[in-house]
Amino acid sequence: MKSIKLMLTGISLLLLCGCGMQVQKESEATSANESKGNAVIENMMSRRSIRKYKPQAVNRDTMQIILNCGINAPNGQNKQSWEIRVVDNPEFINGLTEVYKKQNPKAAEDPNFKNMFRNASTVVFIANDKSYDLSQIDCGLLGENMILSAWSMGIGSCCLGGPARFMTSTPEAADYLKKLDIPEGYQLLYCIAFGYPDETPAAKPRNAEKFRFID
Repeated sequence: MKSIKLMLTGISLLLLCGCGMQVQKESEATSANESKGNAVIENMMSRRSIRKYKPQAVNRDTMQIILNCGINAPNGQNKQSWEIRVVDNPEFINGLTEVYKKQNPKAAEDPNFKNMFRNASTVVFIANDKSYDLSQIDCGLLGENMILSAWSMGIGSCCLGGPARFMTSTPEAADYLKKLDIPEGYQLLYCIAFGYPDETPAAKPRNAEKFRFID
């Protein structure tokens, strides 16, 4: 009798475990299906940094949409602690690139090198308010909004810190920095290259162990 009871108990536990695993699998499958059907999530997960662009320029009407998405990013106390400059003038981009090449002659040895912004035809320069200690975060959120909205319209982008550092640390680039007309109290933080992708890079691995839930 005892052995029968033990057997029934064991069967019940197996059934409960099986049901629990099935519910978990169904829940995971539902979450995956919901993600696939969510345009916002799909856009985020499919985005790639683009480092090869077609010659076609991004028109200003499209850039205006991207910029409007950018300035609607969340930001501390609605300070909007950023200054944004859009450059699509080849003379500016090519002229600054010539300065860069003189300082970095090896860059010009690459036959595919056209300009210092990954050959993009449009560059957005972002400056942050030095008086607000969280302004760099605001500028990062601004950039992410711009990048994701651009991607949703088939426009690639790449965040670039090197050109901004070059412009702020190289005396020969001072004239180009001045042309951006960044107000006093702001500093050039980074820039974003925009253009139509001429490559389809694969996703790079991400480390999910970097986040965890704390009970």
